[in-house]
Amino acid sequence: MTPPVQHRNRRIYLTGFMGSGKSTIGPILANVLGYEFVDLDDAVAAREGKTVREIFRDHGESYFRRKECETIAELSLRDRLIVSLGGGTLADQESLAIVTSTGILVYLKVPVEEIVRRLRNKTDRPMVLGPDGERLNEEELRQRILHLLAQREPFYAHADLTILADQTRLGLTVDRLVRELSPLLR
Repeated sequence: MTPPVQHRNRRIYLTGFMGSGKSTIGPILANVLGYEFVDLDDAVAAREGKTVREIFRDHGESYFRRKECETIAELSLRDRLIVSLGGGTLADQESLAIVTSTGILVYLKVPVEEIVRRLRNKTDRPMVLGPDGERLNEEELRQRILHLLAQREPFYAHADLTILADQTRLGLTVDRLVRELSPLLR
């Protein structure tokens, strides 16, 4: 299912944990570079006609990851595109192979305490909710984040570029991204 590789520099994939800023930084970066932006979660939800939370609830995580992979394969054929990946997308070996062979992978790294701060009031992220769909308390959330990060960091390590996306002003983060991506886009 992995498409043939021609020009890795025509696609940028943003990865990182939930709340790392992929969906916020992606459209701004796309605008600066003159690229199109696609949020992978939104693309999968549109294809399925359901929210990500509904897909998880109705079909489970493995079904969702399969649909993510199919969508990435389609997106990888387009040029001048920035794709915001889901936090767990790269845990799927086929998705990881497509991403690393067809584009530049950027890891937006955020410290755990900042992730907790950003996610503690969220109710639309299935991976940070309890089994009954209830919001986790702050300590449970921190433990879930630490557990998931431990699983995902090895996949994030495949990034061509790692950017600290903590509490630095958004504009400065985008400026740094543009500077560090410029040589890779030639």
